[in-house]
Amino acid sequence: MNEKTSTLEQVAREAGVSPSTVSRILNGTAGVKDSKREAVERAISKLSYQPNKAAQALASGRSMTIGVLTQNIASPFYGECLEGIEKGLSGTGYTPIFANGHWDAKEEAHRIALLISRQVDGLIVLTGGVTDATLVEHARRIPIIVTGRQLQAPNLVSFWLDDAAAAREATQHLVSQGHQQIAHIAGPLDHPDSQARLAGYKAALQAAGLAIDERLIAQGDYSEMSGVLAVSQLLAARVSFSAIFAANDQMAYGARLALYQRGLRVPEDVSLVGFDDLPHSTYLAPPLTTIRQPTFDMGIAAAQTLVDMLLGKAPEPPEMALELVVRDSTRRLR
Repeated sequence: MNEKTSTLEQVAREAGVSPSTVSRILNGTAGVKDSKREAVERAISKLSYQPNKAAQALASGRSMTIGVLTQNIASPFYGECLEGIEKGLSGTGYTPIFANGHWDAKEEAHRIALLISRQVDGLIVLTGGVTDATLVEHARRIPIIVTGRQLQAPNLVSFWLDDAAAAREATQHLVSQGHQQIAHIAGPLDHPDSQARLAGYKAALQAAGLAIDERLIAQGDYSEMSGVLAVSQLLAARVSFSAIFAANDQMAYGARLALYQRGLRVPEDVSLVGFDDLPHSTYLAPPLTTIRQPTFDMGIAAAQTLVDMLLGKAPEPPEMALELVVRDSTRRLR
């Protein structure tokens, strides 16, 4: 049987449920047992049933789409989160529509307006520079999940992790290994997370009674190449250092390459710490000590929380934390 002849009623008979149950499952509004949902999914697959999305949207008053504003789809960090969102929406009937903001507040505002014009039922905003006021205003119309902020407003839920505390822990780890001259490769200074990680780095040095030397702070932009250039900047400053804390893993990868090119070994000559715990960090030579972000899980939670809001449920986002993962790229100073 093909998609031209199969109908919703035939799917219902095949699955042993009522047509209304099939319809509610397809619309993402059914609170049914997993066994019934799986039976419907099997019937849909067997009969090659293709629901009429336009008819569904007209009947439900919903588009069954979720707008997702990311900053860089090509980024491994955002890629993890987007995969989590796809996982979280799986089986709900909702389809994500992704848009790039490119860390430009005007572009982000334009993309959000474009997504809303496409009649998305809700929005997930992954960090970015669009103003809090803009998000609060849009939340008057549709539910919004935003990450990387502490923002409270009706119809809006924010996911926030303490970057400053995690950066402080990463730097304290190096201090505990006997390092006193610790360099930092900062992310873009107009990013709140970069600012927080720089603040955490400085706080750890101050707590240890160590001076903050601005010559040991190099500017990056979260890309691998900026990590390479940052090491060149640090070496050109002619201030010795025995450890580097990079504000993300990608810059740590670049720093690792730059150190290798100059004959400096990690961790024998320079200990190295990143931030994010991207999948490749386990396979770096040596494996990278870093701060683990629950990026994939955050994507899942953001999607599931938004669906709950669309179903009229009180949002209950799970608690998430950043975690120091110690691997082989750091060692005690000798």
